[in-house]
Amino acid sequence: MVVEPMRDRRAERREATKAEILDAAWELVRAEGLAALSLRDLAAKVGMRAPSLYSYFDSKHAIYDAMFVQGNLELLARYEALPEHDDAVAGIRAGAHLFVGFTVEDPARAQLMFMRTIPGFEPSAETYGVAVRLVELGKERLARVGIGPEYFDVWTALISGLSFQQIANEPDGDRWTKQVDDAVDMFLDHVNKNKKGRRK
Repeated sequence: MVVEPMRDRRAERREATKAEILDAAWELVRAEGLAALSLRDLAAKVGMRAPSLYSYFDSKHAIYDAMFVQGNLELLARYEALPEHDDAVAGIRAGAHLFVGFTVEDPARAQLMFMRTIPGFEPSAETYGVAVRLVELGKERLARVGIGPEYFDVWTALISGLSFQQIANEPDGDRWTKQVDDAVDMFLDHVNKNKKGRRK
């Protein structure tokens, strides 16, 4: 006879409430901006009083921390699901399009993940570990096509630059997102010229 483990219904309800709070927080910051998140408004949105939020999150920064890790886990999942390409350039382009698309589809999430928008907010060490894994994964993907870590900062500046130019100047358009392939070609051309120069 198989004995099913006892469900911890209280823990399940608690996690469901935390998820509801985070969903509501995302709705509010997408409408009003990250810095405008109010615990009073958040509590009202989920049908509780503001002090009750502290039963689930220690502070407003703890809510931001949970949102930060949600965003990073989503991006990590998308990168891990990205298929490998036989053609190196196609693989680099696919990764660039993935990042730019992810960033511009949700500006509030992108600002929380990639900009220091909230005064005093620092992700917890555990949460930041997911972001570090994303950086490592990015370096690994470049390394598989022969691009060393010394180019990683240029790469991230280039691709995130396109993303935030789009968000800042034409959030509903494609003026910068359609430049991804050209930016990738410029980057690869730069890397290849440097490699040839070192061989001389």
